[in-house]
Amino acid sequence: MKKIIEEYKVLLRSVPAFVTSFFILATVLMNLSASKIIYNTFNVAVTGGFLLSWVPFLCMDSVTKRFGARAAILLNILSAIGNLFAVVFLAIVAAIPTPGSDYTAFNNTFGCVWFIALSSTIAFVVSGIVNSLLNAAIGKLFKKNPDGKLAFFTRAYISTFIGQALDNFIFMAGVYCVFAPIYWNMSLPILTCIGTAVMGGLFELLVEVVFSPIGYLSSKRWADEKIGQEYIDRYVTEKSL
Repeated sequence: MKKIIEEYKVLLRSVPAFVTSFFILATVLMNLSASKIIYNTFNVAVTGGFLLSWVPFLCMDSVTKRFGARAAILLNILSAIGNLFAVVFLAIVAAIPTPGSDYTAFNNTFGCVWFIALSSTIAFVVSGIVNSLLNAAIGKLFKKNPDGKLAFFTRAYISTFIGQALDNFIFMAGVYCVFAPIYWNMSLPILTCIGTAVMGGLFELLVEVVFSPIGYLSSKRWADEKIGQEYIDRYVTEKSL
């Protein structure tokens, strides 16, 4: 545990603060928005979380390129912890009895359905681990020019699609196929979960295509300016992902 805490200290000194802050903020907002379905037709359902889910994956792709998959996974777990803290905090606020004014809307929105928080956390952590490891593994296939645009975009596009599809499927299946029939007396067919996973992955891939140049330029600048060199010197080796 001491080694992990020490590594976190070095990592948080090394990764630019705005990246870590943006990562955690986007994760919290994404998961709060995921409880609302904003589109549902045929075998595809889209939650509000789709609008922001590309941000953590873009951050993970950029961090993986510069600091390795382990660093991205550590940030992913930190973001999940930050999200759980936000969920619990809002649930406590919603549970506090308040005389007078009617806060039913607030309480219903932030009262925290525990299985939504559980499903989203599991989905986010698992997909983040898969995304980061796959991104790094694909990067090792580019022997001649591992730092070029082709290498970055290829590893980002493939890992994002698979990671996002997995994230969507685990969340939708957990909430709407496992828990919703028990607690909400409703459910979505497994085909909807699969369709949502695939379409969500394609949508996030499209967004990744648009914004991935920002990730590439950021990771390139970090390398050129030797940002985070302390973490790389201590924890990144040729054999590590």
